[in-house]
Amino acid sequence: MRFAILGSGAVGGYFGAKLARAGHEVTFIARGAHRDAIRARGLEIRSAKLGDFIVKAPAESDTTRVGPVDVVIVAVKAYDNDTAFPMIPPLVGPDTAVLTLQNGVDNVNQLAAVVGEARVLGGTTYVATALEAPGLIVQTGVHRSIIFGEVFGARGLTARVQAMAGVMSPADIQVTAVPDARTPLWDKFVYLVPFSGFTGAARLPIGYIWTFPHVREMFYAASREVAAIAAAEGVSISPNRFETLEEYMTNLPPSTRSSLLIDLEQGKRIEVEALQGAAVRRASAHGVPAPIVSTLYATLKAWESGNPRS
Repeated sequence: MRFAILGSGAVGGYFGAKLARAGHEVTFIARGAHRDAIRARGLEIRSAKLGDFIVKAPAESDTTRVGPVDVVIVAVKAYDNDTAFPMIPPLVGPDTAVLTLQNGVDNVNQLAAVVGEARVLGGTTYVATALEAPGLIVQTGVHRSIIFGEVFGARGLTARVQAMAGVMSPADIQVTAVPDARTPLWDKFVYLVPFSGFTGAARLPIGYIWTFPHVREMFYAASREVAAIAAAEGVSISPNRFETLEEYMTNLPPSTRSSLLIDLEQGKRIEVEALQGAAVRRASAHGVPAPIVSTLYATLKAWESGNPRS
């Protein structure tokens, strides 16, 4: 299969490298020093537990130089959608699928407005990677999962979803194809809105703040607020979502930071609008109380564009 990776950083670059190593034709859409490093030396993946490797693949900043592909994987930060999504049409042919792996639940609709609902697949991912330097992605842990499927129309395990899953699995990606991608999107949203919110508001990794029973109580209460929003949207989260969430949080390494916290610490823009903001807007539209998530949103909003004191 021929892939284009729109957003070739920590997440998109990692999965694109996996696909390229498996023999697929992958073009990384990147800019500046990262693009130049991929062109000069290849894209390097370092993983203490899964092994290191380097792939050589084209890197372009102009999608008109790439042309139509079979699959566009979208992994840009949600706050870049306005500038990134207009780059997608030159990559689209008659049968191209566009898979978003971005945080949040608004991206699929925003993407459909550009390429049409029929092309869009929704997905989420669990992987711990960081872009440590231009051309270098470092992975911690072993999680490397993509859960994806149809998000519009009749949904179901379509032929294109099964074919794509059949390509990803041999590339050492832990892939799960689902008939309705809205469930995994909201399953992650139930976790990510409070996780990014609490770690971001406290400016701390999860370990220390998780030692306080009141924090844990408020965290799960915030998760229930998001689950209530999903129900109001007509989306069913997994029946055992809170059992799996509790198990996940119990076993999470204490040093774990949300990507929102990492961006805060580096003075970068943060995805507060795609996460807490999206939840608050949907809660308001449906008349669903969300006091904890609303407080997290108010706390983080001033940092949306980076350090306001810099």
